Amino acid sequence: MVDLVGQYEKIQQEVDEAILNVIRSSAFINGPEVKAFQQELENYLSVKHVIPCANGTDALQIAMMALNLQPGDEVITADFTYVATAEVIALLKLRPVLVDVNPETFTIDPSAIEAAITSKTRAIVPVHLFGQCADMDAVMEIARKHNLHVIEDTAQAIGANYTQNNGRVCKAGTMGIIGCTSFFPSKNLGCFGDGGALFSNDDQLAARIRKIANHGQSVQYYHDEVGVNSRLDSIQAAILRIKLRHLDEYAAERRRVAGVYDRAFAGHPNIITPKVFSRSEHVYHQYTLIIKNADRNKLREYLLERDIPAMIYYPVPLHMQKAYLDERYHEGSFPVTEYLCSSVISLPVHTEMTGEIQGKITSAVLDFFKLPN
Repeated sequence: MVDLVGQYEKIQQEVDEAILNVIRSSAFINGPEVKAFQQELENYLSVKHVIPCANGTDALQIAMMALNLQPGDEVITADFTYVATAEVIALLKLRPVLVDVNPETFTIDPSAIEAAITSKTRAIVPVHLFGQCADMDAVMEIARKHNLHVIEDTAQAIGANYTQNNGRVCKAGTMGIIGCTSFFPSKNLGCFGDGGALFSNDDQLAARIRKIANHGQSVQYYHDEVGVNSRLDSIQAAILRIKLRHLDEYAAERRRVAGVYDRAFAGHPNIITPKVFSRSEHVYHQYTLIIKNADRNKLREYLLERDIPAMIYYPVPLHMQKAYLDERYHEGSFPVTEYLCSSVISLPVHTEMTGEIQGKITSAVLDFFKLPN
């Protein structure tokens, strides 16, 4: 699904030297590389504060802790997302409120958010799924109307530009009160292990986030509140500094690959190609098709038999996961999500994709639909 070896080979000399420099310095935790990466990512995102942490799930948890969300408070998020988004809500004894998504963009449906708000609602977590932003103008308008926090989950859309109604262009993750991301290796900006970060333009909130991520202390051994231990190590920061310089190039290459797929599958009666939201760039963390009037699972088996990886993100809606069963929800509660979970399939999309490899993939997909039923 992603060629990390090929990506590494192109920047091998820089990466190897950066890793060796950290080892030679022995500044493995909170060293100069972490501070430099923080500043460079702040500049790239045009955001006042970036607070690195251990992973994207921690970023979401720390965000909710920093906003003083209390047990029983309701947090609205999409039913069609990776489990981490809801996991931290449940872990903090908050109440996850799931809503359906837009059938074309796969991102949270603003009208569903409005309908789900109660007197206990405190926050909204829009997920910028597969590489493009949710309708943030609508989300932010709802949040202002109801005095709610917005925490952006931008783990899959780092670097995507969003054009607001007023014409201002913002990076994904910088429009809500807090943005959260992951640097998992397969992400568009990925390290060689786990890593994450939070973004904010609020000085006081950023200071609290830093404190919570560092055992609740801003001065060593003086703990003002209960915190966690969540930090990005220096080797990962050194790698991310190099990859950040290539992030826009990586996004452009992913868009090129997506364009080839779009043209190959255009007009096919069984294939719906990804819809790009008019206000958002798409950086194609995943290239996800909807399969109509055909067996999606058989297509995946057919591709795997030909050594072509294909993944299903996600096979089971959150509201039907055993850990998140809730009397409020049942089969049929979120028809769009349930339809997508039964019909989507993601094809390889990455920066090292050659025409030969992509031709093999597109041919195999199209050949599948020529088979007798």
